[in-house]
Amino acid sequence: MKLENKVAVVTGAGRNIGEEIVKIFAEEGARVAIVDLDKGRGEKVAAEVNAAHPGCAMALVCDVSSAADVEKMVGAVTQKWGGGIDILVNNAAWTDRKNILDLTEQEWDKVMNVTLKSVFLCTKLVARVMVDQKRKGRIINIASTSGYTGRPDATAYTAAKGGVLNLTRSLAIQLAPHGIRVNSVTPNRIGSPVGEDVVPENRYVKNLAGRRGTPRDVAQAVLFMCGDESDFITAADLLVDGGAMAGRI
Repeated sequence: MKLENKVAVVTGAGRNIGEEIVKIFAEEGARVAIVDLDKGRGEKVAAEVNAAHPGCAMALVCDVSSAADVEKMVGAVTQKWGGGIDILVNNAAWTDRKNILDLTEQEWDKVMNVTLKSVFLCTKLVARVMVDQKRKGRIINIASTSGYTGRPDATAYTAAKGGVLNLTRSLAIQLAPHGIRVNSVTPNRIGSPVGEDVVPENRYVKNLAGRRGTPRDVAQAVLFMCGDESDFITAADLLVDGGAMAGRI
């Protein structure tokens, strides 16, 4: 097993990409904290994982934009599984779907807090544990092709995901002396849209692969970036977009 006896934290893990990351981590032997603001979603995923891999999952309700909540969450994980954390996946996000003329300050703040500030907070507090425990940790930030290009129908989200990409590089530089690798994985229109549970039948996807991507596609890439096979990769972004960004088709 690639992650045997590892302890992982996955944010936004109650659905879609986060849920699949949790499941593939458990399959590979990790114990996983399922972090989500929706209690029901998190507990549902934890129940499914524990049914297949007893004792491998715990669900935690956490507002990842709140330092106090994140600190409490990290404390709960370390207390349950012996004091260390090996893997952090910053997956939680929120979107706006509005242009600059219509977007309110409150909407801007919510997208920035959930999508970008959460990466700062979770990384800061989990990295402290990794450093204290001398764990050669792995941190993966889920970015988006929206962080590479502008969009007519989103403002805060594109800014936040662009921030995630460059924050990843800075974090990788700062944490490298502690043996912590930091990378990002960039999907494109995977599963249901941000904040929604159902994939629209008419959701437009165009790429070189000729099919819609799945949460499993992203989860497999995240697993690779957490494993020994990627030990020489840090400060990098792995596109899992079916080739959509090749010519921005």
